[in-house]
Amino acid sequence: MKNFSKNIITVLLIFMLIAGVYSLVAEQTSLPKEISISQLVQEINAGNIKAIEVKGEDLKIIFQDDSIKSAKKEAETSLSQTLSNYNVSKDQLVKVSMAVKNPSGLWFWFGSLLPFLLPLFLIIFFFWLMARQVKSTSLQAFSFGKSRARMVEPGNLKERVTFKDVAGVHEAKEELMEIVEFLKNPKKFLDIGARIPKGVLLMGAPGTGKTLLARAVAGEAGVPFFHISGSEFVEMFVGVGASRVRDLFKDAKKAAPAIIFVDEIDAVARQRGAGLGGGHDEREQTLNQILVEMDGFEPHEKVIVMAATNRPDVLDPALLRPGRFDRRVILDLPDVKDREEILNIHAVKKPLGEDVNLRVISERTPGFSGADLQNLMNEGAIFAARENRKKVSQYDLIRSIEKVMLGPERKSHLLTKEEKKIAAFHEAGHSLVASVLLYADPVHKISLVSRGKAAGYTLKLPLEERHLYSKKHFLDELAVFLGGYTAEKLVFNDLTTGAGDDIYRATEIARDLVVRYGMSDKMGPVAFEGREEMIFLGRDFSSGKNYSEEVAKEIDREVKRIMNDANKRAKNVLIKYREALERIANELIEKETIEREEFDGILKSFGIKLKERKIEV
Repeated sequence: MKNFSKNIITVLLIFMLIAGVYSLVAEQTSLPKEISISQLVQEINAGNIKAIEVKGEDLKIIFQDDSIKSAKKEAETSLSQTLSNYNVSKDQLVKVSMAVKNPSGLWFWFGSLLPFLLPLFLIIFFFWLMARQVKSTSLQAFSFGKSRARMVEPGNLKERVTFKDVAGVHEAKEELMEIVEFLKNPKKFLDIGARIPKGVLLMGAPGTGKTLLARAVAGEAGVPFFHISGSEFVEMFVGVGASRVRDLFKDAKKAAPAIIFVDEIDAVARQRGAGLGGGHDEREQTLNQILVEMDGFEPHEKVIVMAATNRPDVLDPALLRPGRFDRRVILDLPDVKDREEILNIHAVKKPLGEDVNLRVISERTPGFSGADLQNLMNEGAIFAARENRKKVSQYDLIRSIEKVMLGPERKSHLLTKEEKKIAAFHEAGHSLVASVLLYADPVHKISLVSRGKAAGYTLKLPLEERHLYSKKHFLDELAVFLGGYTAEKLVFNDLTTGAGDDIYRATEIARDLVVRYGMSDKMGPVAFEGREEMIFLGRDFSSGKNYSEEVAKEIDREVKRIMNDANKRAKNVLIKYREALERIANELIEKETIEREEFDGILKSFGIKLKERKIEV
């Protein structure tokens, strides 16, 4: 209907344009003034006529002053006879040049038929546009169940990706090299009776490079790559998704050997019969068709299905059984070495300054995914471009770390003098407790410059790449979270909303220590709650707790005890080093930002031992 409305408007504009042009031409080509035959005779007798042109019944009269007028004569008689009947002077008539012109037959018929043909042609053109629109709509209806996958040809060098373009994930690349070898030389495996996995499921956190790795497999193997999102199968009408699955596999089999990649497959492959979360008929029909295509009545040998998800726990078990997605590749967040490799890849087209050390940047970005690191390099280039510099400096990249982690600076978010003082002591409390406690992460920067929702922030980075977290680390981090809260209460004998987020996050960690990790001596090694990612709408939505009300009370008491202990530890540190707290806060009020070197100098002046910040790999 939208395109049809556009065509209607186009036709109306054409009508208006033709009418305007016609009126303009008609005005410019208006006929000369018409006189009667008796007046013409009088003008001839007076010697005012120079020439007369006869064209049928029309007379074109040219006067001595070159003005032009017109007249009509009788169709049955000649002009000379008509003038003779009006007693024209023969002496004056001889002086008049007379010419007879026969009208052209083509222009005669064109002039006669144009008033009738023009509206007819416009009506025919209008109906042609309508028929064309109807035809287009009918074609869309017939193609409703066609696959919408986008295919990347192996010869497309512009979009081709190989393993060289994917840094880190070494184990995942080694696992997928078997898929590449099979696609290059399937006979080698089939002759010995080996069956290559039909489905490969890439699992990992968002931004770890699942889609990029799938494209790299197709690029290394040199085969067509069919890419589609799981949400593109789901439509309002039941059966459309299944039809698109059939069409997708049909196209892939024609282009075999090929790779089908389904991104975010959890959108269509959630566990069936799960109620609210997975009871959609269209989704179930689509999933059933995927299962049949992968290992059903028509097995395929040269089409490999790859899929990506960050929610493997919600997938249907039938999808994960052998014969379907029987190979699962896990993509973890990159470590410090992998982060340096990723930064080097994204720095290829960016001119870097002589002071840039990507190793230092990789050490300051623990927990960053590949997408975060790409964004970091891009933000660094934007900083340099804003300041009209031709190269990206180390300072640009360090600033971009904070922007990616915490958000852009909010320079318009100005604090009052009292609020600035409260925020300074709050951040000083965080940083001082983190520096004194042995197992807390060391401080790299403190700032009162607002970023995101925070009025200020304390940037802490771990000593080393950490995969396991100890109870001592959690308890120290809880004290650090409450350092700002305790500092406000200790200095001002009052509390503000600035500590609200710290308390919420600390409470979540304390509860996880009790109910998930079994780190409570009183409750023992018991997991009272399942993993958070196991709970999703439709499966555990209506399930109750698997422990009694008495146990729930004991859990609440234990969480409260852990929080109170953390608060006491933070308070003891701040009371012991009260002078250091005042010094850090005053420096923040004056300078708004304290870097690591200056902060270490303050700690040394009060006899606080520094932590080693070198990351060992």
